[in-house]
Amino acid sequence: MANNDKILTAEQAKTLLQPIDDYVGKIQAKIDSLRVDGTDKVVSLLNDIDVIKRDRIYTSAEKEEKLKKAQSELEAAKAVEAKNKDEIAKLIADAESYLKAHYDKEYYQPICESCKAEKGVAQEKYKERLAELQKEHQETISKITDSQEIKDEKYVYKNRLFDAKMEYEKDLQNIKDRKHDAYAYKSHLIDLLRLSKFTFAEKLADRWENYQYTFNKRDFLLRNGLYIAIIIIFIFLCAITPVIKGVPLLTYNNILNILQQASPRMFLALGVAALILLAGTDLSIGRMVGMGMTTATIIMHNGPNTGMVFGHAFDFSGLPVGVKIIFALVMCIIMCTFFTTIAGCFTAKFKMHPFISTMANMLIIFGLTTYATKGVSFGAIESTIPNMMIPRINGFPTIILWAVAAVAIIWFIWNKTTFGKNLYAVGGNPEAASVSGISVFKVTVGAFMLAGILYGFGSWLECMRMVGSGSAAYGQGWETDAIAACVVGGVSFTGGIGKISGVVVGVLIFTALTYSLTILGIDTNLQFIFSGIIILVAVTLDCLKYVQKK
Repeated sequence: MANNDKILTAEQAKTLLQPIDDYVGKIQAKIDSLRVDGTDKVVSLLNDIDVIKRDRIYTSAEKEEKLKKAQSELEAAKAVEAKNKDEIAKLIADAESYLKAHYDKEYYQPICESCKAEKGVAQEKYKERLAELQKEHQETISKITDSQEIKDEKYVYKNRLFDAKMEYEKDLQNIKDRKHDAYAYKSHLIDLLRLSKFTFAEKLADRWENYQYTFNKRDFLLRNGLYIAIIIIFIFLCAITPVIKGVPLLTYNNILNILQQASPRMFLALGVAALILLAGTDLSIGRMVGMGMTTATIIMHNGPNTGMVFGHAFDFSGLPVGVKIIFALVMCIIMCTFFTTIAGCFTAKFKMHPFISTMANMLIIFGLTTYATKGVSFGAIESTIPNMMIPRINGFPTIILWAVAAVAIIWFIWNKTTFGKNLYAVGGNPEAASVSGISVFKVTVGAFMLAGILYGFGSWLECMRMVGSGSAAYGQGWETDAIAACVVGGVSFTGGIGKISGVVVGVLIFTALTYSLTILGIDTNLQFIFSGIIILVAVTLDCLKYVQKK
């Protein structure tokens, strides 16, 4: 076998490391002795002072006396620490200089060469084992004629191949471990010398080494394969758009338009993300948007409404503009939250799957809105309202800031509140969460109510973005975009897994692709097909990750 002379045994590797250990070890012993009455004592006394301050068994006088004594000892220890600081710094510099000159050259590089040679030997060994198994299999097959025995032999052969592969992967992992341990040992020595104080460059190098050590191609593709494919598609669209349409796709104005379109949808995706986190979903989002758009348009309509609701024509033209804006927002939130709360109660109380409860909501909302308004559009809202709430400042659409605020608030709720922690707990394992004292009913209904608030905000913003034009049919299909954005962003349907950053990325990806396809003149129906394929692939990858974890 090739390169056998480069392979180091454990004893040989230990021999190479011994001079380094001896030299640095002597310096470390000197440093430790200098730190005993200095740095070590400072750390110990600071801990003692903290304990004394928090301890309630002492009277005020006793506590004051103990603190005074500890502070006196602390000052003395700090004086020793300051006195020995320069000498310790020289010893550390000496050790680091020695490590820099000798460690890589005399130990780490020989280990790397040894690992490379061991890898080659392992590969040859694996190939030889495969050839041996194949030969044995062919000989066995040639001696039997019974179909069942042939089938059994093929099954045995397949298992032997699997065992050989497992053995090969085990050898590779051992080689990988050996190389990583050699790298990490240098960091360990520096860690002892400096008391865990590393430079930024050293931290980056350690992170890169750890990433390489833990990298797994299959896991990487499962986590990022869809993103890579979408990025490739988007790059392709950016390349062909100037050829087909004669205009570049990736321009400043186009990016702002994408962000502007994504802003109301961000609210919807953030709302349904919490439900997916609970291993649920919401099919009524699109109809919520239609209901909210209609409600907001009626209230903020430019002049008296010509359309009727249950045969009655509303007239809010006498209200001040500010009152109409706030009233429209409140009504959108109340109506959306009312229906999501009903769905949440049915889901939590009767263990009904959200698919059913929200589908019922979808039908009820669409039926009510269409029947009440006869399906007509209510025209435009007052033109001053969008300029008041979502003005363009030097061409920048401030509607984006509303979405940024929503992302920040929901991130805080998910990550910094008890409700957010309970949300993850119930989504991951509702039975265990219930046993630990978490109210599954309250968390579930709370998630639905939060979703309703976000749907109301989103439909209100969309009404201002579109300057009205609210109708029952508006928002059709938006639920698929919101759900798909969450799934693409890594919010798992298995429950308890997901990040706000993933939701944001998912919304931006979907909005950018839809915008790009629209610019290219791709038919809307074909865009639905494209979205469906992305959803299917995203959920498939999510299921594969879940199966692998199991």
